[in-house]
Amino acid sequence: MKMQISGKHIAVLGAGESGGSAARLLLAEGARVTVLDSGSPEALREKITSLEAAGANVIAGAAADADDAGYDLAILSPGIEPTSALVKNFLARYIPIIGELELAFVLCGKPVIAITGTNGKTTTTQLIEKMLLGCGVKTVACGNIGPAFSAKAREGRAMDVMTVEVSSFQLEEIRTFRPTIAVWLGFAPDHLDRYPSLQAYYDAKVRIFENQTTDDWAVVNLRDKLPPLKARRITFSAYESGGDFELRNGVIHFHGKPVLEMSATNLRGSHNAENLMAALATGCAMGFDFAKMLAPLCAYRALPHRCEFIRTLDGVDYVNDSKATNLDSLEKALDGETRTVVLIAGGKDKGFEFGSVTDLVARKCRCAVLLGDMAARIEQLWSRKLPCINVGRSLERAVQVARSQARSGDIVLFSPGTSSFDMFRNYADRGNQFRQLVQSLTPTHSKP
Repeated sequence: MKMQISGKHIAVLGAGESGGSAARLLLAEGARVTVLDSGSPEALREKITSLEAAGANVIAGAAADADDAGYDLAILSPGIEPTSALVKNFLARYIPIIGELELAFVLCGKPVIAITGTNGKTTTTQLIEKMLLGCGVKTVACGNIGPAFSAKAREGRAMDVMTVEVSSFQLEEIRTFRPTIAVWLGFAPDHLDRYPSLQAYYDAKVRIFENQTTDDWAVVNLRDKLPPLKARRITFSAYESGGDFELRNGVIHFHGKPVLEMSATNLRGSHNAENLMAALATGCAMGFDFAKMLAPLCAYRALPHRCEFIRTLDGVDYVNDSKATNLDSLEKALDGETRTVVLIAGGKDKGFEFGSVTDLVARKCRCAVLLGDMAARIEQLWSRKLPCINVGRSLERAVQVARSQARSGDIVLFSPGTSSFDMFRNYADRGNQFRQLVQSLTPTHSKP
């Protein structure tokens, strides 16, 4: 797809990170850019000032929803829902709309490795980036992981390949986006606050394969049922046998031969074994041998907020899993623990039920400390099988109560199982506050 940008009047819908990056990319390509955002001008003041300084026109608040100017094209930020008044205004006037992911892909003009899945995207994206750099391939990780793909598109023209984390939101508006290697980590219920059904969420996510050909590769989780794919497949699973990559007794195998011991890495848990398998499969698709790939993968250390060990206090380990924004993440965090857990969970109501994990929580946990919008609903579901303590909207109180309930040898696991926006800016803010609260605790005599 060729895209004529210079001299065109292009609207960018949304002034967040993706929208701002798209606007700056378009300006650099010679477009006349107007950024529209339904948020209040006061709340967006800093972003408006920055975008106007870059050369964009910005319309915010109710005026954005009612804008009637003519545009050649609109770029939709992934955080803006397609059903919003802002988008409906453009649809009603038949102005073509593409997503920020599509824009960056076309203007970058380089091969893309795209990573999607309900969980594990960021870790796998970073693993692939580190592995490729260690193998002498010029790449940069971007997309949903941050920075936005648009922020790196021009820089990417000097790269061999772009390593891009993609979400279902980003895939909604693709047209020609075609990854040379599409990595599908797995599918689980999520984002039912945006999608009308689980099928709608799946349909958006599976579009990652839509434009692939027989020259491309699909690295896919063996456990998921996928539609017929044109791309060549490499399969993996840490939980089932029969894939190209399997986990046996803590060792990753490829076609029955041992490749990598999990103990040689800095990662823990079967879910991270799958992330490593996906990275190794990507390397295989690119023709690298295992000897070249293993060293950078073993050196990798995960970012904070995903089963992040914070400290041991009075014989109790405190683990920050704030990135667990859905039930699948919570399940995997609990599955990876062999000791008794005091669980802190809860947050924004995203539309899915916590009843499906009741038996697992009861089996793994001494008690559950619940907070946020969903606390009362979760308590009603779980309290029949284990003690539950509702602490309302206080994370500080949650940490205090969890500490009082834990015994030496236990783990206090902060794995909310849903998103953070009821009380925090994002999962990182939530995790940072949890870490700070835990680090501020002072030792006492060990409990019996």
